[in-house]
Amino acid sequence: MTATAARTGIVHLTDRAPQLTGAEMVAALVPPPQFADATFGTYRADPAFPSQQESKDLLVAFAGGGGPTKGGGLFRRAKKGPEIKPGVYLDGGFGVGKTHLLASIYHAMPARRKYFGSFIEYTALVGALGYQNTVELFRGSDLLCIDEFELDDPGDTMVMTRLLGELVSSGTRLAATSNTPPNALGEGRFAAQDFLREIHAMAASFQTIRIDGTDFRHRTLDGHAAVLTAAQYETEIAAAAGSGVVSDDDFDTLVAHLSRVHPSRYIRLIEGLSAVGLRDVAPFSDQSAALRFVAFIDRVYDAELPIRATGTSLDLVFPDEMLAGGYRKKYLRAVSRLVASTLA
Repeated sequence: MTATAARTGIVHLTDRAPQLTGAEMVAALVPPPQFADATFGTYRADPAFPSQQESKDLLVAFAGGGGPTKGGGLFRRAKKGPEIKPGVYLDGGFGVGKTHLLASIYHAMPARRKYFGSFIEYTALVGALGYQNTVELFRGSDLLCIDEFELDDPGDTMVMTRLLGELVSSGTRLAATSNTPPNALGEGRFAAQDFLREIHAMAASFQTIRIDGTDFRHRTLDGHAAVLTAAQYETEIAAAAGSGVVSDDDFDTLVAHLSRVHPSRYIRLIEGLSAVGLRDVAPFSDQSAALRFVAFIDRVYDAELPIRATGTSLDLVFPDEMLAGGYRKKYLRAVSRLVASTLA
């Protein structure tokens, strides 16, 4: 079952069992709606952190070419300036605009064939098409943007490193951001050394661009995620259903449903929605369920969907023991996005 074709009303995500073909996966490899119009010009560099403007300037140069490829062509060597490596890695904490800059590269590069997707979308495509077919699909492409390169699964990391190696040898340029491996602790930094260590076979192909700063969502948003009473929730969901399609699900039931849907299909799970409703939110006790919810919230946030919820404040669903563990940065990023989405 795919997303409903209704234009208004209430749906239950637990009734949806989305499927994606290989062709649909490929067609979806574009920046999410939130960054459909992202440009270097709309990136708001924080003057308190000069590395943001410096990073933007470097990426403008990268998007304009200047580096050699096997046969020259679109990205032949520039006559002046330093050599630009075929890959750039955006190193910075959450909320400093890495995805905005990644989408800006995509939009600015005058490429004939370019793709933008999350790490999980690319690995799902390999699973659907097979490794060699995926290589042939992307071979000769001009640009591959990989957002949130996952370092948690050594097998997937190895497959992606091998894939990227084959593509770079055929002239493809790469731009990536990443998360850290499960045992890498820290306060919101996605350390470049972790990324380069995990993709050691490709490390020499990447130029690391460090972006310092504070989470932009917290520049204007403080406090907890918004929590509604049962009566307020009913009123807001009904109002939202009058002008669009809104989901309405019990939190625990939805979390259980997410375990039966591959994360690469979460984008289809929320297709057509104008808002997401969650009843009786409660803290997680299972880390696998919590991580699936993080992946779900990433898609909700990218789609710019407001969230309405009752129960526990959504920024408190990850207990202290989870926040103290190896996935701390993922949870903190999700908290930031949850606060912003409930206040939208």
